[in-house]
Amino acid sequence: MPNDRWIWDATATLEALGAASVALWLWEPGLDRMSFTGPTRALGLGPLAPECSSAALRALTQPQDRSVAAELLSVQVPGSEIELRLKILGGEQCLWRGVWLEDGVRAAGMVAAETRFSVSGFDSLTGLLDRRTFVSRAQERLRSPGDSILVVADLDRFRRLNEALGHERADLVLAALGARLAAAFPSEALTARVGEDEFAVLAPRSRPGPEEVLRRALEQPLRISGLDIHPTLALGAVEAEEGEEVEAAELLRRAELAVETAKAEGRGSAVAYGRTLESDGLSRLALEGDLRGAIGRGELRPHYQPIVDLTTGALSGFEALVRWNHPRRGLLTPDAFLGLCEEMGLISELGAFMQCDAAVQLARWRRDHWAAGELTVSVNLSTGEVYREGLVNDIIRIRKETGLPPGALKLEVTENDVMRDPDAAAIILSDLKEAGAGLALDDFGTGFSSLSYLARLPFDTLKIDRYFVRTMATNEGSAKIVSSVIKLGRDLSLEVVAEGVESAQIARRLRALGCNYGQGYGYAPALSPQEAEVYLNECYVDGAAPVKPRG
Repeated sequence: MPNDRWIWDATATLEALGAASVALWLWEPGLDRMSFTGPTRALGLGPLAPECSSAALRALTQPQDRSVAAELLSVQVPGSEIELRLKILGGEQCLWRGVWLEDGVRAAGMVAAETRFSVSGFDSLTGLLDRRTFVSRAQERLRSPGDSILVVADLDRFRRLNEALGHERADLVLAALGARLAAAFPSEALTARVGEDEFAVLAPRSRPGPEEVLRRALEQPLRISGLDIHPTLALGAVEAEEGEEVEAAELLRRAELAVETAKAEGRGSAVAYGRTLESDGLSRLALEGDLRGAIGRGELRPHYQPIVDLTTGALSGFEALVRWNHPRRGLLTPDAFLGLCEEMGLISELGAFMQCDAAVQLARWRRDHWAAGELTVSVNLSTGEVYREGLVNDIIRIRKETGLPPGALKLEVTENDVMRDPDAAAIILSDLKEAGAGLALDDFGTGFSSLSYLARLPFDTLKIDRYFVRTMATNEGSAKIVSSVIKLGRDLSLEVVAEGVESAQIARRLRALGCNYGQGYGYAPALSPQEAEVYLNECYVDGAAPVKPRG
């Protein structure tokens, strides 16, 4: 019976290495011996084969690569990987890959012309460098003269994008962003995809800075499979000064730590790395422990941000926004703890509490203030909460207990949540409408919805995301989006609320475009119930909501 097990012999090994134009190397520092096997002459390694000393290797390395040769020869701990580029005099640029073996006294690997690996090392979806190759090349780049900046960009709400579009179309978004990133920077910059929805660039310090160039290139609208997508990014940046002793992998870790902090601060944020960020991981663990039972202790409470009629200046209602009155850290905004609530499974409990508490407060104001009879209060539904079992019955019960008329309690739903399952959402939203809830589509313009669905769903309000409102004076794309959403609302007989109104100038411009309502720091931040009541009284005494001349 023939033996079907293949036995490698020396001749077969050499033939295979020759065909692949790959040589094997073995470095034994204790013997000061570098040994080679394979087609060394074709790689320019002929003068060094079959073995040579470390001095010979350094002497035949081109001068600018001799520091790289020293790195190859320096002893590392067992398991340490080797990946570097080295050129021998008279030869071509070669890629050396290997590992320090378990005994710690030998390293072994392969060497091949860099052109043999022209495809490997790149992300198959975007064509950018992959993470490993980026770190390797960044390490080389950091040896060059001059200061550098490493920027990591994380695509906001990518999980929702995946859920709404499906993985295939979400991949098209990533591919388009990768192409934009590559085109935005010169060839001397390193661009990479370093995570599922993370991109990185290492570039020399310049003006405009890499952060600004990256944001300008990637935060342009996309159209994928007939859907309009408006990407925004959280950015983390770290500087590497010339001569600073820092590994590229450590630099990337710092930038990613900064981007995590930026994500916690809200969509479109940017954070520069600082030593204070290092303590945030421990701080997060402590916060998680404090969060358990915070609702029962009365530490989580609604605060109320005014919503103002832009035509008359009259107070129209409030949006209830949760705040945590932490016993040691003071008043915390949702960015500091809402992600933890989701991870800990507390979102449903928090949502039900906010709806009930805000409705009770509104009923009290409408009862105690004769002019407050038309006030409304809006409450956000967190991710997935619109599909929560019992939500419709909760709204029926709350309205019955508080006596609020239909539409006084409004629920704000993001378009990404709706697009997770548009058909199921249409049924639930219709049931909520029947139960007497007002319905607002929140952050409109940032998601991935189809206008055909919008016409079918029972919303009565569109809310323009604050990012577009804040930047409409400086960004032509934002101005067009704001104008388009206002016109769409008018065509569909929907009220339009603009978030992010931070000055009288923005309010006037929105009013000129026909926007119905505005909210933002130009009127007031989220106020405690006591502060909101004072604001309410001032509005009815003055006949209009106070607005700041500048944000």
